[in-house]
Parts: sequence; structure tokens; C-alpha cells
Amino acid sequence: MALDVTITTGLKQEGVARELVNRVQNLRKSLGFEVTDKINVRISCTSIIWEAVNNNLSYICAEILAGSIVLDSELNEGELVEIDGNEILIAISKI
Repeated sequence: MALDVTITTGLKQEGVARELVNRVQNLRKSLGFEVTDKINVRISCTSIIWEAVNNNLSYICAEILAGSIVLDSELNEGELVEIDGNEILIAISKI
């Protein structure tokens, strides 16, 4: 029996999406948001991360109750996190 352990692009992007959900949920908690608060999210990230976010947008939005996730290359506030060696600046606000 052989097991294919190849990590496909889609699988890697799902992992990035799950990590982003985790980081946003931690940020929500640290800002004192309620778990039921709907939010808007702005991120500044690499094109690789944005592609992963874009390809998993509905999953991410549903998990974090986001009305929108917007790429903002001029973002200069928020929390700096790292996913897969890529720095991401995340800012969230209640809707």
C-alpha cells in the first residue's frame, strides 16, 4: 500500500485559510469582540497569501463572520502575523 503525501497547491491554500481564520479569531478575542459580532477585515499580504484567501473566501468569511475581506496594500495599522513564512498585517472592525 502506498500513500501519496504530496501537498497540492489547493491543500496548501486550505492550510493558509485555516491559519488566517485562527489568527483573526485570536485578534477578535484580544480586541474584546463578541463571538457573534460581524466584522470587516483588511489585510496587507503577499500575492501568494492573497490567492489562498481569495480561493477560500467563502469559507473564511463564514468562519469569522466577515462581511468583507479586502486587500489593502497601504494598510499601516493592525496586527502583524506570520503564516508559512509570510508576514500579514490584519485589521478588523465591527460592522
